[in-house]
Formats: sequence, structure tokens, C-alpha cells
Amino acid sequence: MSFSAKSGALLSSRAARWWWRRQPGPAWSYVGGSWSRPILDMSYSRHFLDFQGSSIPSSMKKLVVTKLSQNFREAVTLQQDAPVPLPGDGDLLVRNRFVGINASDINYSAGRYDASVKPPFDIGFEGVGDVVALGLSASADYTVGQAVAYVKAGSFAEYTVVPARHAVPLPSVKPEFLTLMVSGATAYLSLKELGNLSEGKKVLVTAAAGGTGQFAVQLAKKAKCHVIGTCSSDEKGGFLKSIGCDRTINYKTENVESVLRKDYPEGVDVVYESVGGKMFDLALNSLAIKGCLIVIGFITGYQNPTGLQPIKAELLPAKLLKKSASVRGFFLNHYLSEYKMALKHLLEMYERGDLVCEVDFGDMSPEGKFTGLESVFRAVDYMYMGKNIGKIVVELPHSVNSKL
Repeated sequence: MSFSAKSGALLSSRAARWWWRRQPGPAWSYVGGSWSRPILDMSYSRHFLDFQGSSIPSSMKKLVVTKLSQNFREAVTLQQDAPVPLPGDGDLLVRNRFVGINASDINYSAGRYDASVKPPFDIGFEGVGDVVALGLSASADYTVGQAVAYVKAGSFAEYTVVPARHAVPLPSVKPEFLTLMVSGATAYLSLKELGNLSEGKKVLVTAAAGGTGQFAVQLAKKAKCHVIGTCSSDEKGGFLKSIGCDRTINYKTENVESVLRKDYPEGVDVVYESVGGKMFDLALNSLAIKGCLIVIGFITGYQNPTGLQPIKAELLPAKLLKKSASVRGFFLNHYLSEYKMALKHLLEMYERGDLVCEVDFGDMSPEGKFTGLESVFRAVDYMYMGKNIGKIVVELPHSVNSKL
């Protein structure tokens, strides 16, 4: 921002000396007899300070897809000296503190979502951090130092430019808020729009202890449903019981199909399915009359060249007809008109203590906690090994050396 002569005349000499020592940085303006807060307008200059008084670097680390592949480590490269991006008039520059890992990160790095996009391109879907700079229009609703969350491609970076209209203001920077952005919203909207939940219905959640599964279990319980959750360990089973799951099935020690046939002979009313392959087949076979299977993913196939695991699809029409059942797909991008409503509700539930937002930082992984962009590769591996309980989150620490 420029500093007008008129405003300068209103400054005391001491204040003026202070202002000039602060340059380059945010200028205070004198309006209506009081000082307004500083606005960092990066759309015009790279010379600025962050809200804690430390220089924002000119370069940063970020992850970039340099080759299309379902092998995340082959597809993605860590850039050490990428330029820190400049926010435009309606944008925020967010210093990322936590970023979320999603199963679909591999689909994105394999180019499955948009065939027209060619490498190199940025990756990562969601982040939580601090606003360290912003454009003039964005300053109408946001301030430097504000905590925000967002969903936008390019979160696997130390700094990300986020359109202000897509940001979500937060009371503080906490990783728990990150669990709601994609995972929580997916569970909420898919069950609300497609599940037709009501008291007494039997709901099967596959991969129930994962990032989205934890929310499907809790939301189905809040609708007074009977919830069955599949998982891969007794530890995960214990977590599921702690959040209200009525029946857990450890598929490593129990036969899921046999358990469902024995304990639920009339079938289940709703399936929240994210595994695919054989799990899809047995879930389909377990549907009750007028039951609905909601597909929110098929993680077992994502690391394959085709992105799919075979299913017995040739029998699908007969199976659906026999039970007047349905299979519905859910992709969050198709429900963005409902997204803010869903997120608002989820945030309120968490703030009231009505929702558990389990975060897995990988503390129990062989190399320890997921810290820094370098650990995103480990975090993706950890997820595909089925080790996580809750949402996998990577912390991006930043050292702040004040110059004031």
C-alpha cells in the first residue's frame, strides 16, 4: 500500500520514525480519527512481513506431480526452491500448519480426475494454517494472523494461495478441524443425501476406523441406527466401540460374510462403502430389501494401473432387481452447493463435544510422527497399509525468527 502525504502529516514524529523502520511491510492509515489495522497487499509487491514480524521467504518447499503414475513415490517430486506464490486481490496467502492425507491423492497423481491436466501440477487437497498476507478485497472478511481451513488443490506446500471465498475461518489452528473438510463432509453429505437414515436401520460401514469411516459411524449413531463397522485390528475395533459402533468385525480374524449372514439374516439397510473389490461384492450381497449401497471410494484398486479391483458386476442387475435395492455413487465435488451447510453443522457438533475427530499423526509408524512435507510419502504408504486410526494428518512446522 502507498502512504499518502495527508496521512503522514497526521503522524507524530515518533510514530513516523516507527512506521518507516517497519518498511517494507504493512502501512497503517489514519481514518476518522483512529488508526486502521494494517493490510498486507501482496498483489503489488513481494516485500512484506508476516504477522509475527518474520520475513516470509521468497522460496518454499512443495510437492509436485512430475509424472502420471498410481505409484505416489514415482509420480511426486519434492521441490526445494519453489517461489512463494503471490495472492491476488481476493486471495489469502496461507502458511500451512497441517495438511490432510486422502486415499484419492493417488488418483490425482495418476491423472484420473482430469485427463486434460498434464504434469507438472501441484497436489494435496486440504490444509489448515494462518493467513500471513492477503489482497485488498480479501481484507474485507479476513485479517493477517487469522486461522483458516480450506479445500483446494496444492495444499502439499509450505504456503498456498487460497481464494477468500473458499476459506473457512476457524477459532484456532487445530488438526481436528482438518478432519472435517473432506472426510467429515463426505460422510455427512453422502448419508444425508443418499442414505435416508432413520431410527432402527442397520448401517454397515466398511473401513470404519478410517478418515471418513469414523464420521459415518458417529453420524449413523446420531440418527439412532444400528451400526456395524469392519476394521483390520482389535485396536481399531476398540476405537470403533468408543465412538458408538454396535458391532465390529475384524476382517483379519473373522469372516465378514459369515458374520453378516448369521447376525443379520434379513440384511443391512445402508452400506457406506469405500473399499471396493471383494468387500463391495459381499456388502452388495448383504443388502436388505430396498437397501442402498453408497460408494464413496474403492481404495483397494487405487494403486492398480486401472484404478479398479474386479467385482462381479455381471450379476448386479439381477441382485438389485431381486431386492429392489440400489447402488449410489457419491463424489463430494458434485455436492458443493451443500458443502458450507454441512461443514457449519460439523464444526458446531465438534465445538459442542458431540463429534470425535480422531487424528493420526503416525506416531506409531516405524519412523515416527509425520512431520514436514518429506513425510507425506510415508503417510500415503501408511494409509495404504491400513495402519491408520482416524484421519492421517501431516504437521508442517515453521520456525519464526522475529526481527522486531
